[in-house]
Amino acid sequence: MIKSIGRLNLDDYKLIDSQVEKIFVCLSKDKIEEATELITAMANTQNYFVREELGKRLANYEGPGAMKEVCAKLLDDHIYGIRATALFYFYYSNIDNPEVLLHILSKTVETVRWESEHIIEELWKSHPELMRREMPQWALSPSPKKRAMSMHGMNKIALDSPQFVLMHLEKLVDDEDPEVQEKFVKILIQVGRHRPQHAYTNIYRWLKSGSEDRARLLWDALKVLVSIVARREREEQSNDFWAVTKKAVSDWRKDPSPLVSQMGNRLQQLLQS
Repeated sequence: MIKSIGRLNLDDYKLIDSQVEKIFVCLSKDKIEEATELITAMANTQNYFVREELGKRLANYEGPGAMKEVCAKLLDDHIYGIRATALFYFYYSNIDNPEVLLHILSKTVETVRWESEHIIEELWKSHPELMRREMPQWALSPSPKKRAMSMHGMNKIALDSPQFVLMHLEKLVDDEDPEVQEKFVKILIQVGRHRPQHAYTNIYRWLKSGSEDRARLLWDALKVLVSIVARREREEQSNDFWAVTKKAVSDWRKDPSPLVSQMGNRLQQLLQS
């Protein structure tokens, strides 16, 4: 029996291979219902690695039968593990067709969150230009989960393309959805760690033209950035982040905008703690 959690061992892989062989035989004989039952029996698991390995192996099927149609139906199954396995099938089937994969992901971000996040992160590594082109459109989606997912993986380009990431965040700075706000804060912290000058320049602009709600969201990022990252920089005796932070805080405290000056004063308290 395959373990319900944790990484797989050789015996686990043998069990998956044996099940996949049975599935392939059923499909080759057009026994669709039986093949579906075999897939769902193994896919109905909490183990992420079983889902991925099963989906990956199903994608290797080259015989007759309706594997694609079977997995398309399983994408709508009521059990999460089965939907996730089907998504991995489509991922490995379309690994060289990222546009097709993104079309599928645009639907599964609502229903297969964790695996969709993993695949989107992989796409940022393998097809960054495609992601740069498509994710800004996701940021405009009526679906909050899709808007949140539009930011996922942008930490991969925060070092080399901070302004692109910050302009993307600007589209979502006033989003009221909690999941979008949480992801916004995480990505803004990543940009600030790598490129503090870019981050503070944009945050200043957002504050100056923003509302109290916007200021509260930005505070959630800034308090983490300043209190955690600045402390680490001091311990490492690196002055770059510290110097940029001190200058930004000093400038903000003197700014005529109440939101900016208030933020500067709050950050000054953190710097002195």
